[in-house]
Amino acid sequence: MSFTHLHLHTEYSLLDGANRIKDLIPRLKELGMDSCAITDHGVMYGVIHFYKAMKEAGLKPIIGCEVYVAPRGRFDKVSGIDNQPFHLVLLAKNLQGYKNLIKLISYGFTEGFYYRPRIDYELLQKYHEGLICLSGCLSGEMARTFFNQGYDEAKKLALKYQKLFGENQYYLEVQANHLPDQLKYNQALIQMNRETKIPLVATNDCHYQKKESALAHEVLVCMQTGKKLKDEDRMRMDTDEFYIKSEEEMSEFFSEIPEAIENTQKIAEQCNVEIPFGEMHLPKYIPEDGSSSYEFIEKLSYAGLNERLKNKRSDKSDEEYFDRLKHELDVIKSMDYVDYFLIVWDFVRFAHENNIMVGPGRGSGGGSLVAYALKITNIDPLQFNLLFERFLNPERVSMPDFDMDFCYERRGEIIEYVTEKYGSDHVCQIITFGTLAARQSIRDVARVLDVSFAETSKIIKMIPNILNITIDQALSISKELQTAYDDSEQTKEIIDLAKQFEGMPRHASTHAAGVVIADVPITDIAPLSLNDEAVVVQYDKDIIESIGLIKMDFLGLRTLTVMRDTADMVKQNHNINIDFDTIPFDDHHVYQMLSDGDTAGVFQLESNGMTSFIKEMKPQNLEDIIAGISLFRPGPMEQIPKYVRSLHHPETISYDHKLLKPILKMTYGCIIYQEQVMQIVRELAGFSMGQSDNVRRAMSKKKPEILRKYKDLFIHGGEDEAGKHVEGAISNDVSENIADKIFNEVEAFAGYAFNKSHAAGYAV
Repeated sequence: MSFTHLHLHTEYSLLDGANRIKDLIPRLKELGMDSCAITDHGVMYGVIHFYKAMKEAGLKPIIGCEVYVAPRGRFDKVSGIDNQPFHLVLLAKNLQGYKNLIKLISYGFTEGFYYRPRIDYELLQKYHEGLICLSGCLSGEMARTFFNQGYDEAKKLALKYQKLFGENQYYLEVQANHLPDQLKYNQALIQMNRETKIPLVATNDCHYQKKESALAHEVLVCMQTGKKLKDEDRMRMDTDEFYIKSEEEMSEFFSEIPEAIENTQKIAEQCNVEIPFGEMHLPKYIPEDGSSSYEFIEKLSYAGLNERLKNKRSDKSDEEYFDRLKHELDVIKSMDYVDYFLIVWDFVRFAHENNIMVGPGRGSGGGSLVAYALKITNIDPLQFNLLFERFLNPERVSMPDFDMDFCYERRGEIIEYVTEKYGSDHVCQIITFGTLAARQSIRDVARVLDVSFAETSKIIKMIPNILNITIDQALSISKELQTAYDDSEQTKEIIDLAKQFEGMPRHASTHAAGVVIADVPITDIAPLSLNDEAVVVQYDKDIIESIGLIKMDFLGLRTLTVMRDTADMVKQNHNINIDFDTIPFDDHHVYQMLSDGDTAGVFQLESNGMTSFIKEMKPQNLEDIIAGISLFRPGPMEQIPKYVRSLHHPETISYDHKLLKPILKMTYGCIIYQEQVMQIVRELAGFSMGQSDNVRRAMSKKKPEILRKYKDLFIHGGEDEAGKHVEGAISNDVSENIADKIFNEVEAFAGYAFNKSHAAGYAV
């Protein structure tokens, strides 16, 4: 292949690019292409997703961006002068270029944002190493200079950029879009190439996959700009040529300048970015007493546990607690997460010392005794049989993740504290993307097509009220919708267009809780952007872990604010101090109140459906509340009748094997928790607790090949993938038939099983 697309917009050119990354890969393969660039408008939102998808498919990813360049300087922001930035394409040759691109994109937001994220020539002078530059489209500085000031001025500008980027690092970009202005501009660039020897390169500014998608793209742009297709003043592309053309189409268009095609491959060969993954960027916590971080956490943990044990509510011995603490500290040290625990301990300590309400902890972190000893969480994991390996698995390296709740009104103080402590360039929040769901996509398309509100609502009402339903699912479920689609040309057009946009990112916003704290300036690792004045990393929460950034969750919870206000009013009106940490879990008046359906204002229990379930269940202890929270979700709800029947009629409970009884007794014979899945695998088959978590994850992901292997190990034993011996259920006096039945039942429910640590935090 001697042609590579070097100017292409994915769905992360929000409501402009229509090339979905998941669909782009097969299209490139279909065209026989072995490399491609991503050059979204002013952002790098999709870079890691694109990079991984291309690599996985055996294709070469070229990392780039079509940046916006301020007409004067990035700090100049005068309406009518500075709100029409130029376009310029930058491609990273190597890791240095990738890092410089990150810097440029970040400064475009943090310093140059004015309608668009804008960089300027000064920044290009500072951060051009490792980058190849293409002169851009008709909105580029070169094109505008040519049309507004003439050929000679454009030529001077080209020589200026060539001097900056270097020989064969700056290219004159000719495009195959058939626009009259483009054809005229192409000829000027060809002449300029002959006079200056600045090389040409052919692109097509691809915004969609195929020629027939041009109308859909016009609709998408109208969705972005709030216009209708019939509007005379809407933005128009004026051509249907901005699609992913084949090498043959591009070569035919540029048959007189074949070097423009050949240069795409020369550029592709120069671009060899290898993005580093797996290197953790966590700050070192430096104890003020001069001790090492491990010595410090060890001292804090033992002191904290001794304090906690003074008010112990479980029947476990102190020796069990200290054995568990030592085990956890050993794992935390071996996995190099000591600093992580201390960083979390530090900002939670700050909250406690400043009377900021802190939640008991949610997520799998509730399974850590170290976290309980450090007062990061307020849940005794031994009392509720919570597993540390569900939080930190020594046999599967993954980032820990504490989900912390703070008073809604004072959450910002915690973020300010860590920002001041670690540096504003080391701390930021996390981006999230709102996507076009089925109903929203139909609404947006109908508005662009000028369909009446009444007609649009009629279509929307035909979509079944099912969470995350897709348009295709709606058509298969709703006969009324399918009939309307078959009988009405207008409905068919709306739905066909809406399906093309469904699931695409619609807008960027700020994650409700996620905060990143890094050991280096975040712009050394990932690009930043601005959302309503909040600085956010441009990669979402599912991406940042892979590049070594750890997400801390600082969630503002109104319930905690209400609790604070309640305690203040009780103190003011009755002179009674309320200590929420000492409220007992065995007050029968509380359980009677809930059983009576008096759940208004009770966190997690106040919805109509949950209230009905609690009244039917009649909880007697906190374990019942934990189970109720875990069961009242899609999937596990099917277990509710069995659970309630077993709770009230324990004589109906049966176990397939006696080894199951200690594990399932607390939930009346029902599998409810992920921790129970892990315990069953460990107790019956002899898997280690870490490997039990791997089995649980495999069950939830339902990968047949892996499950077949684990099932054989569960029943017959053998060696796991790490070479560790597994006894197998048969060795523990479980018959093959019963072992097979148990594994199948556990596998069927594993995908729905809830994290008990998370539910316990909610229940407390």
